[in-house]
Amino acid sequence: MNTMRAAVFVEPGRIELQEKPIPEIGPTDALLKVTTTTICGTDVHILKGEYPVAAGLTVGHEPVGIIEALGEAVTGYEVGQRVIAGAITPCGQCHPCLGGDKSQCGGKVMGGWQMGNTIDGCQAEYVRIPNAMANLTLVPEGLSDEQVLMCPDIMSTGFGGAESGHIRIGDTVAIFAQGPIGLCATAGAKLMGATRIIVVDGVDERLEVSRKLGADHVINFRRDDPQESIMALTEGRGVDVAIEALGTQETFESCLRVLRPGGTLSSLGVYSGKLTMPLEAIAAGLGDHKIVTTLCPGGKERMRRLMAVIDSGRVDLTAMVTHRFKLDDIVEAYDLFSHQRDGVLKVAITP
Repeated sequence: MNTMRAAVFVEPGRIELQEKPIPEIGPTDALLKVTTTTICGTDVHILKGEYPVAAGLTVGHEPVGIIEALGEAVTGYEVGQRVIAGAITPCGQCHPCLGGDKSQCGGKVMGGWQMGNTIDGCQAEYVRIPNAMANLTLVPEGLSDEQVLMCPDIMSTGFGGAESGHIRIGDTVAIFAQGPIGLCATAGAKLMGATRIIVVDGVDERLEVSRKLGADHVINFRRDDPQESIMALTEGRGVDVAIEALGTQETFESCLRVLRPGGTLSSLGVYSGKLTMPLEAIAAGLGDHKIVTTLCPGGKERMRRLMAVIDSGRVDLTAMVTHRFKLDDIVEAYDLFSHQRDGVLKVAITP
């Protein structure tokens, strides 16, 4: 068998299942037989034509699978081992990688994001993993595919937002939006030592999940004003760290307005258009505020650490998988996920 099924971007508004050749691998690559993957919000941006990729590209960047073949230069792994690879697949050798900026591998913005962006992705039966020795991580015995499915992107990104915000023990943190990334930011803030976590969303079911992951106060913006509520909860002080996990002007500005002087806005959203910062929200530039952005950290050591957190029992993200589809039904899965129907958080796709 020289072909496989793969979800392919055809044109804006159209991703379809096609037959494609099984990827060929080079000396430093690995071929992964995909056992479980998922759809990301970024894939929906691709579907809608809001993020440009080449027609004919296989989409997807969150693989769990089994090593099918290894390039001749790859050592330390064996065919048949169960592994994951991060959505970001850094080379580990360029200046940005060696300087600690692996997500910007190659010196280009988002250069570390290759699968489903600049090379064929993993919503398929097989996927090529570049720079395998820098990116493949063995899945610990006893962990299921769904237990580790969030590690390649959603968990790494959400935790990254908490880490970039430099949350300290005893901090008060506000997180705007409790989609998959926001929920992982909530779990990450708890692990980082925040002792008061306030989350904002408009869906009660998501707010309930956030409580299970560590939220102390939940605010439904459809019923209560988030800014007023947060300032009341903090007695007018504001929060130490505000995490923006949606990517809109409204949530970005709300984060600024609830920050204490000297606080940090940790931005995870993907924005379109122009962001503005109202004069009073940043104290005319004199409030010692910090604004940081994060692109999903990748690489095998990052994946090892995230799976260690899951294996320890400190975080359980399986409740985030709300729907399951076969690869044959991925067009239906995209329709459900892109329209956010039926309480969907994340879907598991199994070839």
